[in-house]
Amino acid sequence: MRKQPDEKRGSTVTIRVVIVDDHRLFRSGVRGELGDSVEVVGEAGDVDSAVAAIRELRPDLVLLDVHLPGGGGIEVLRRVLTQQPDVRFLALSVSDSAEDVIGVVRGGARGYVTKTISGAELTDAIARVADGDAVFSPRLAGFVLDAFAATDAPPVDPDLDRLTQREREVLRLIARGYAYKEIAKELFISIKTVETHVSSVLRKLQLSNRHELSRWATARRLV
Repeated sequence: MRKQPDEKRGSTVTIRVVIVDDHRLFRSGVRGELGDSVEVVGEAGDVDSAVAAIRELRPDLVLLDVHLPGGGGIEVLRRVLTQQPDVRFLALSVSDSAEDVIGVVRGGARGYVTKTISGAELTDAIARVADGDAVFSPRLAGFVLDAFAATDAPPVDPDLDRLTQREREVLRLIARGYAYKEIAKELFISIKTVETHVSSVLRKLQLSNRHELSRWATARRLV
């Protein structure tokens, strides 16, 4: 297993990891890729179970998907880091959206890599983040630099900033062509709640229908 230096004991300790992703088969695949390079102490598939697992297991690092039922990866960061600030988070997501990257970094993640990463690269990223480094897939690092280094750049999209995290999740799924019933199933909410969120998004963005929402989201690379 991959070890970290332990200055107090003059030895090394195994990096203890929790995998958070809403697809069980993907979690199994990550376990297989990591092998015995780290100790996977737990898994979770949504926000509530992730927060509970992290609080109970107290891992060194959490591999965190961005889009999760129950509020997304940002909600996990918010709920965990207020009580366990020493836990390191490495986002592992299929999304390479600038808004997703910047959002989780602002939320407290120490890195962000996409799911195209190899097992060896992921093992290395885990070790580096657990050791205190910041790690990003090369293309994504530019988003972070643009957001945090340019003093004259707006910190967030003011339109997006009007939306709640759940409204953003609904917006992305609408833009990806999901029907209301599919969105309800994906987010574990009722169809009526989906309709309420869509109406709220339309009102806040001053748009007329879901087709305009899709174009709006695509133009901002949120899909």
